[in-house]
Amino acid sequence: MTGETRAGSRQGTGEAGRPLALVTGAGRSAGIASSVVLDLARAGWDVAFTYWTPYDARMSWGAESGTPQELRAEVTSLGARAHAVEADLSDPAVPAQLFDGVERELGNVTALVLCHCESVDSGLLDTTVESFDLHFAVNARATWLLIREYGLRFRGRPGSGRIVSLTSNHTAGNLPYGASKGALDRITLAAAHELAHLGVTCNAIDPGPTDTGWMTEEQKADTARATPLGRVGTPQDCANLVTFLCSTEGGWINAQLLRSDGGLG
Repeated sequence: MTGETRAGSRQGTGEAGRPLALVTGAGRSAGIASSVVLDLARAGWDVAFTYWTPYDARMSWGAESGTPQELRAEVTSLGARAHAVEADLSDPAVPAQLFDGVERELGNVTALVLCHCESVDSGLLDTTVESFDLHFAVNARATWLLIREYGLRFRGRPGSGRIVSLTSNHTAGNLPYGASKGALDRITLAAAHELAHLGVTCNAIDPGPTDTGWMTEEQKADTARATPLGRVGTPQDCANLVTFLCSTEGGWINAQLLRSDGGLG
């Protein structure tokens, strides 16, 4: 795990007068996590974020050289402090190490936004044991361990804490991803009750099919036709909701699995 730091209506604030969010999975400029990072920075948050280049490198879109550094620079240009960490969340030791580093560089985390994932299409008959285990290690176990570290370390004022996880309703043809995301849902919603004494809200968002570079033109057209609002979801659509949930105004929304997919259903 490697890290990089660069100085630069709100929640409880840290040393620099801004609250701190930790966002996972921001390895691609077109991804949801990158939009979340920038939107939170615009809304007055300092932001630490993770990325994992080997995952992007083995996917069809490939790794983007320099993207974490560019994202960090964009965050600091908005007047926020930023910290970028390459983190293999399949390693159970990494979540605690991640929080150690973020706290050392920027302070205590007020909002935890979980956008990371392992996602390789396969079904009941062709999923390998190794792939199944990796999906659960990244999507479910890492979610639990990150939320656990957050709960053990939370130092914000009561009512200021936020946990937001990104989920999916995929199942058929996407078995390990969908099953592990289902586990993520349960972990997140359990946290809403088990961390209630800290004044932390916990919600999961299902953004539906989102144009992050994986869709063909045919898939985009089919999705737009099937969606009542007549278009495909964008990363900014999801970022808007994440930022609202992390705000003071979003503090009454808790223990929810929110579908934000334009009505696709």
